[in-house]
Amino acid sequence: MTLTLDPSQHVDLTAVVAEQPDPLLFATVSGAHLYGFPSRDSDVDLRGAHLLPVDALIGLREPEETRSRMWDRDGVEMDLVTHDLRKLARLMLRRNGYVLEQLTSPLVAHTTETHAELVSLVPEVLTSHHAHHYRGFAGTQWRLFESSGELKPLLYTYRALLTGIHLMRSGEVQAHLPTLVEEVAEAPARLPDLVEAKAAAEHGLADLAIEDVRAETEVLHGVLDEAQAASALGETAVRAHDLLHDLVVRARSKSS
Repeated sequence: MTLTLDPSQHVDLTAVVAEQPDPLLFATVSGAHLYGFPSRDSDVDLRGAHLLPVDALIGLREPEETRSRMWDRDGVEMDLVTHDLRKLARLMLRRNGYVLEQLTSPLVAHTTETHAELVSLVPEVLTSHHAHHYRGFAGTQWRLFESSGELKPLLYTYRALLTGIHLMRSGEVQAHLPTLVEEVAEAPARLPDLVEAKAAAEHGLADLAIEDVRAETEVLHGVLDEAQAASALGETAVRAHDLLHDLVVRARSKSS
């Protein structure tokens, strides 16, 4: 299939899927394209899941639970990372917002019935503790911004905080920054301009007073704290472990 990421970028992913050594359960686009602020020279971050055969799991050799590959196709830098289904399920149970964003990404390169079932289980794994993931990710990106001065980690900081706030309030995983700007009232007014500036250069510098953006991110951290405290999401995922276990067993049994 050909996936259109923006009006100027068409990526044929049919061969990518066919080249994988084991069946792909899904592959979606993550990173800046998913977040809504790609640059003209942004690479394509593909994330997904593969299904190892039973004999790869029961023998003495260590199973290849995670595969990573980078290459250039038609002038576009591609980055594909997939996890075996069992590892993916475990990541879902670890309050990992990143893997949930990959699962629910609307930029779908390849899908299956198992992918659809995984997506349907996302609400089962969500808890108020997912706020910690976004709080921590925002902190990491902020430190990168402080050291580099680049616009990219600053936008990642804003995006993580707004995704966390929206998730705590709505129970929905939303990673697209322009959408979050519309849906989170506390989103800084400068964000659309920053997104436009980022489109011009992947590693462009942020021409901003650091005191101003520090104040904005500190406000958003406070909003995230308040949203977590008031969230209707539970503290534990009661049924998620059993539901994911059953899904992994069924998918593996069908492939054997």
